[in-house]
Order: sequence, then C-alpha cells, then structure tokens
Amino acid sequence: MGGWSAERPVSLMSGEGVAEALESLGHKVTLIDMDRDVAARLAAAKPDVVFNALHGTPGEDGTVQGMLDLMGLRYTHSGMVTSVIAIDKQLTKQALVPHGIPMPGGHVVSTASLHEADPLPRPYVLKPVNEGSSVGVAIVTAEGNYGNPISAEAKGPWQEFDELLAEPFIRGRELTTAVLGDRALLVTELRPKSGFYDFDAKYTDGLTEHVCPAEIPDEIARACQRIALDAHRLLGCKGASRSDFRWDDTLGVEGLFLLEVNTQPGMTPLSLVPEQAKKLGMTYPELVQAIVEEALKEDAG
Repeated sequence: MGGWSAERPVSLMSGEGVAEALESLGHKVTLIDMDRDVAARLAAAKPDVVFNALHGTPGEDGTVQGMLDLMGLRYTHSGMVTSVIAIDKQLTKQALVPHGIPMPGGHVVSTASLHEADPLPRPYVLKPVNEGSSVGVAIVTAEGNYGNPISAEAKGPWQEFDELLAEPFIRGRELTTAVLGDRALLVTELRPKSGFYDFDAKYTDGLTEHVCPAEIPDEIARACQRIALDAHRLLGCKGASRSDFRWDDTLGVEGLFLLEVNTQPGMTPLSLVPEQAKKLGMTYPELVQAIVEEALKEDAG
C-alpha cells in the first residue's frame, strides 16, 4: 500500500481497511508502505500472497506486477500485461473497441498544441493517458473556462503532462459497475454535489451521492453489467475490477460509453466495490477473502 503516486492517500486507506479485514479473519498480515526497498522487504516477509492495495503508478501499471512475477509471489488483482494495457486509456480502446465495446472517440495530443488550437470541438475532455481516479481531468467548455485557445497559465493537466488524451464530452450521467471474479455486481450512479466526479469528489465524504442500485432502466443496467464483464474478460482482469461509464440518457443504450477499466479499484470506506458487494449481502471481510482466494488459485513463479 502507499507508494508515491498521486493516489497514495487513497491507497493507504485501502491498505489499512484490507489489513484489518484480513486480521479479523485470522490471517497474519504484514503492512508494507511501498518504497524503493520493497523487493527486499517482501523477500523478508515471505508472504503466501500479496494483497496489492496500490493505486496509480507503479502499483497499477504493471511495474509491481512484473516484480512480483519475477519473485515468484502470488498477488491479488490483475497481472502485468493486463495492468499495462488497462492503465493506458488509449491501449484500452485498442484492445476493447474492435470487440464491440462502446468507448468515446478521441486521440492523444501534445500539450503544446493545446495552446494553439482546440484538438476537438468544444465541449471536450482532456485527461492523462495513464492516471486513475480522475486525476488531472479537465472539461473544456464553449464558454472558454480555460481561455480560447487554452492558456498555458491556466491551471490544468497541461501543466503536468506532455501528452493528454482528448475525447468528446459525453453529457449525462456517471455510472459504474464492479466485477468480482466472473460476476458483474451492481450499477451505481454517482451524483457529485458540485462540478464532476473528480478525485476530491471520489474520496471526500459528502461530496458525492452514491445511488446503488442506480435508478436507471433495466436495459441500461444490463448493458453496464454485460460491458463491464466483457471488458474484464477481454483484458484478462483478475480479482476485482471496476468499469466507469457515461450515459447520455436522451439516447437510450446508444448513449452508453465505457470510459475506463480500473484494475485496482479502491477498497476504502467510500469505495464503490465494497459498497456494491455489501448491497448483495457480502461483508467487507468476505469481499477481501474472495479476492485473496482467487489470487491463491494462480500459479506463483
């Protein structure tokens, strides 16, 4: 848990919750706040299984997974290749869209080009290619909220990243579906009290209303579950994943688009996977145990 990504605070909360749950089930738990000596600390701990509660890089992008593979250690959630693809929004599109998964169009642009001209008609979305939890997302509107063209001095992801993914803005509602093993759970609608579902809205209590199960037509709920499960399988995800959607409710099922697949979904008290599992009668410790049991089925080394 922990590490040095932008999502470190969330990872620490996830890790502490998971550790408490595992200890309540009688497991012996070693907490590792990841630093550059993580391999030596893992070798000393000699774990039966590593519960990966890291979010963002390098815990979600295949780096830690590759290290654990080399060490011959079993670990939770997705493997190296899946993690490399899923954290990169452009690679995810290349993997899923040919199989009929609906995702927004768009393309990768250099940040320098943004200050000369818009890459897409406004409104459009700019996001880092390989960050999670809505880190660094900007919605560029027709009103010129960042200037027109975008000012280099305006606060936004162009000040942090050399390249960004530009996508058309999809009006409508924010939906998310968790997958556990080979089962899609429920659909949650996320209603931010202000703005959109950004990093702060995700992890600050009271900033977002979770409606679970979502108050949406059955065909949309079924479509979310089907797409989430298909994406989980096509990418080769293991353990838990979470698929995030935008739904333009004026267009019916044609307005539903998958935005991304999270291979290391949060396990904090506000997180969506534990919430959906609880609605289906699964306690938090039972959820953690299910993720561990799937990891123990994998061959180590």
